[in-house]
Amino acid sequence: MNDLNAAVEAQSLVATLGRAAREAATVVARAGTAAKNRALEVAAETLVDREKTILAANTKDVKGARAEGADDAFIDRLKLTAKVIEEMAEGLRQIAKLPDPVGEVTDLRFRPSGIQVGRMRVPLGVVGIIYESRPDVTADAGGLCLKSGNAAILRGGSESLHSNQAIAACLHAGLKAAGLPETAIQLVGTTDRAAVGELIAAQAYVDVIVPRGGKSLVERISKEARVPVIKHLDGVCHVYVDAGADPAKALAIVENAKTQRYGTCNTMETLLVAQAAAPGMLPAIGKMFAGKGVEMRANPEAKEILEKAGVKGVKDATEDDWYAEYLAPIVAIAIVPGLDEAIAHIAKYGSQHTDAIVTGDWARAQRFLREVDSASVMVNASTRFADGYEYGLGAEIGISTNKLHARGPVGLEGLTSQKWIVLGDGHVRS
Repeated sequence: MNDLNAAVEAQSLVATLGRAAREAATVVARAGTAAKNRALEVAAETLVDREKTILAANTKDVKGARAEGADDAFIDRLKLTAKVIEEMAEGLRQIAKLPDPVGEVTDLRFRPSGIQVGRMRVPLGVVGIIYESRPDVTADAGGLCLKSGNAAILRGGSESLHSNQAIAACLHAGLKAAGLPETAIQLVGTTDRAAVGELIAAQAYVDVIVPRGGKSLVERISKEARVPVIKHLDGVCHVYVDAGADPAKALAIVENAKTQRYGTCNTMETLLVAQAAAPGMLPAIGKMFAGKGVEMRANPEAKEILEKAGVKGVKDATEDDWYAEYLAPIVAIAIVPGLDEAIAHIAKYGSQHTDAIVTGDWARAQRFLREVDSASVMVNASTRFADGYEYGLGAEIGISTNKLHARGPVGLEGLTSQKWIVLGDGHVRS
């Protein structure tokens, strides 16, 4: 098939999916909470019941990815297990238990004219989700869109097509059982990249795009999309260990933030340590990293303390290291004079994703919370908590570093908007 024919076919496919999604969005927007919850609960049951089928489909995808030379981090995101399938099912159950945001009225108040003015929460409409390698996104995204009254068009990566199809079939079973249109959650069935270009430009059918994937994918979509995009580009997350921080807490938080899982966007990539705290705390942290095989790239002051403590193999950090999202067992370490310099470092090199302070001084913690301009800012907690499930959202469709509409983990509320409502009784304006 030549490029012209491929483009025409992709345009036709997206138009067909879009028209069906637009019609389905009208139905799910007015669907009752009971019907949406029923669909989610049946989908969760079906995921567990079809575990063997899903794992078999995933095995095909993993074999194909390995044959294409995918690295271990990629395979880790792609591979499903019985535990992951149960987690997907539990995510859908949790979404079902969450309050339905659609139709919620807030801030209703009387005005001097006698009218009542308030705001009502409403679905966005049709949400396009474009993602790579992680098939569990299919369940999370489909479930969140449904509960928030939206229709979803899902375009997973070519490497996870079989897995995504098996999971989407479970979601369709739930929709059918609840009497809702199966077209409320549609999977783009082609691996042709032209379909992505059509989807992100489909203003007539799609209200918002959510990209989930690597930096190149998000950059492309942000640059080319004609539909609004909810996204984050990088996860350059920091932990700052303040002077006077509790050493045991600092060690535990730093260890978890970096080593609990390397390939996630909320993993710490840069450790900042106050000058006054470094001699007492950095040696233990360095030895912990060395014991876990984490490569350290440090500024001169940090490197000197680590080497004096017997930590071997510490490399000199370059300017690029402060901007790096490694997604690997590599960490950048800098000693900074204090809180002001830590905040300045984060402002210059960070990605406005997630940053944390370890401190025993509440006034300094409050400064960090106010002045660090990130989607999630934490005190005495690991950056790994920046996650929809941990925030009580049931699941997340992604993490946004946008400042408008949605910021941080995007759950049900982030997939809705608000409109003004006015209640009167024959009122006219004088």
